[in-house]
Amino acid sequence: MKIGITCYPTFGGSGVVATELGIALARLGDDVHFISYAMPSRLDMFHERVHFHEVTVTSYPLFDPYPPYTLALATKQAEVAAYEQLDVLHVHYAIPHAISAHLAQQILHSSTLKLITTLHGTDITLVGRDASYLPITKFGIEVSDGVTAVSQWLKEQTVENFSTDKAIEVIPNFVDTQRFRRHGEAFQHLFGWTGEKLVCHVSNFRPVKRVIDVLEVFARVARVIPSRMVMIGDGPDRSRAEAFCRQEGIASRVFFVGNVPNLEEILGAADLFLLPSESESFGMAALEAMACEVPVISTSTGGVPEVVTDGESGFLLPVGDVESMAARAIEILGDERLQRRMGAAGRAIAIEKFDVVRVVPRYREVYERAIAGQPVGTK
Repeated sequence: MKIGITCYPTFGGSGVVATELGIALARLGDDVHFISYAMPSRLDMFHERVHFHEVTVTSYPLFDPYPPYTLALATKQAEVAAYEQLDVLHVHYAIPHAISAHLAQQILHSSTLKLITTLHGTDITLVGRDASYLPITKFGIEVSDGVTAVSQWLKEQTVENFSTDKAIEVIPNFVDTQRFRRHGEAFQHLFGWTGEKLVCHVSNFRPVKRVIDVLEVFARVARVIPSRMVMIGDGPDRSRAEAFCRQEGIASRVFFVGNVPNLEEILGAADLFLLPSESESFGMAALEAMACEVPVISTSTGGVPEVVTDGESGFLLPVGDVESMAARAIEILGDERLQRRMGAAGRAIAIEKFDVVRVVPRYREVYERAIAGQPVGTK
């Protein structure tokens, strides 16, 4: 099968899933063509069946200050689809990617090129609900030949927010459990490990991730449990977070490492993962931590309860309840048996429900049904 994939080439969850999906499909024998304005962040391997097509926007004074990326993307999608004889354009995010892909179908007058749209969250819960974008977001969903959502919660939000009866298939995010696994103490030494516990957080440092809550929890933990904190990622709240650490006197114990290519090695050395987000459509970072046998403390919001089992692979608490999160963190870090039990349970869940070998074939089934003109998903 020949598949085109369009995603945001960032370290965010949607870009990670789209890239890992393409790599997995290539390993299964499909030809995969990534179409975006930059190389996806996790596309750090070479494979004879993986290709990248860069979208460039020609600069004209008439276009200033808003270059028409959506139109340039549609043109490139149509060009690649025609030249490579693609069977499917699989786009991640309804806007603008589904709109561009639909336009590419129209440019080619194609009834054989199928459009699959995967909803990841922000396109539904934030951008898509904006009155100026809601109609076109709904249009992008409804003209797709198949729609998937990464959680049951997100599917329900889509139906509610857009009053649509479009059939939607729930396919969860996935993790390569051979890559994300326990790595022991090797990488703890990078952060001045002296027998202390290592706590970890991964995000794009946007307000919805509540990184100050992460640090408030850690500050309370560090007063009781000798520990250090690794903050992985980057974004608009990083400077505020660094200032908070200096203000609270924990700067020497908190390491801001930015976006790292060896995420699995750092996660695999951690003792606890914190994800106190305002909202999560799935919780990809939490899943990767679970695969590494790291207990998770997160908020009981969005699709997270579909990933983290409260009391089994971690604890789920109300948004903003840093006192309870800190208490649970101290409970886990102070009890080696509890930490190991929760870590083992998390990895078992990751293998049983979210392993790449279980989930990726479900996407391929969606492609095959769309190509055959069969319904995709349920209403």
